[in-house]
Amino acid sequence: MMVVVVVVLVVVVVVVDEYERRSEKKNMVVLLVVVVMVVVVVVVMVVVVVVMVMMVVVVVVVVVVVVVVMVVVLMVVVLMVVVVVVFVVVVVEVWVVVGWLSIPLVGV
Repeated sequence: MMVVVVVVLVVVVVVVDEYERRSEKKNMVVLLVVVVMVVVVVVVMVVVVVVMVMMVVVVVVVVVVVVVVMVVVLMVVVLMVVVVVVFVVVVVEVWVVVGWLSIPLVGV
């Protein structure tokens, strides 16, 4: 990006220098060079800032999506563990009540 800016500025300076040699309006040429250089630098800086902001936005969006997916996966895993634990407890209690499984209960 900076190489392009330097090349454009060098071409502008060479063209303006050649124009100055053949022209008598040196003040207009200097003004034209300054205006062109300022415009080129401003455009390059705006493009760089826009690209940086877009990169930051993309990174933030990716991080948010990854965090949301991880939270959802964690919630699903926790829910599955709770369901399995509840199922095992209910089955064991039913087996004890029905008498299929003889577990000696303490204090009974």
